[in-house]
Amino acid sequence: MRPVAHDADGVIVGEDDLAAQVEQCYLNVATALAEVGASFHQVAKLTEYAVDLVPEKLPLLAEGVARAAAKLGITPTPPLTGIGVAALAAPGLLVEVGAIAVVD
Repeated sequence: MRPVAHDADGVIVGEDDLAAQVEQCYLNVATALAEVGASFHQVAKLTEYAVDLVPEKLPLLAEGVARAAAKLGITPTPPLTGIGVAALAAPGLLVEVGAIAVVD
């Protein structure tokens, strides 16, 4: 599972919708964690790479995180660093989320 806003078929979710893409990224990270027997409770740090990150986009990032956290039951969310980038690997992708988890 990729840490970008792709669905199971590899189609971009929420094109031009930053909050929707953030939410999908978190759901994908949760799926990847589950595949190795882990959960968000074991995540030590998250990194969001957002295209053309400016302060005005921060509420959209927060909205996507909040929607995913509600669906996944993540409270509190792990520490997060946001990094602005010029572009991601494919056109239409607005955000990528990386997670570092401590797994036994």
